[in-house]
Amino acid sequence: MGIVPVWGYQMILAGVLAHLLGLNKVITIVASNISIPPMIPFLLFGSYATGGWILDRPVTLSLHEVTFETVKNSLLQYLAGSMVFAVICGLLAGVVCLILLSLFRKPERAGG
Repeated sequence: MGIVPVWGYQMILAGVLAHLLGLNKVITIVASNISIPPMIPFLLFGSYATGGWILDRPVTLSLHEVTFETVKNSLLQYLAGSMVFAVICGLLAGVVCLILLSLFRKPERAGG
């Protein structure tokens, strides 16, 4: 939820979805805080590049040519990409967590 473009409502939406899906609310809300300042450029570029892949558009970023018109023309590419990028990152994080939890799980005690 930290990548989905619902700025300002990410933690609330993550908490509501965790409740509805029966997930651990604390872990979900903590994990939704991925959009911290050092990560923002990577998240923005990943969303924009994913949108380019989905919409079959070129990834052309130039910080020297940022105008309202270029932002307006790239908004759909960013929004579509951010939704798909969020799902991909969420699935990837889930698989990594599942692997790590299965590797470091304590063995069950017999009779206990």
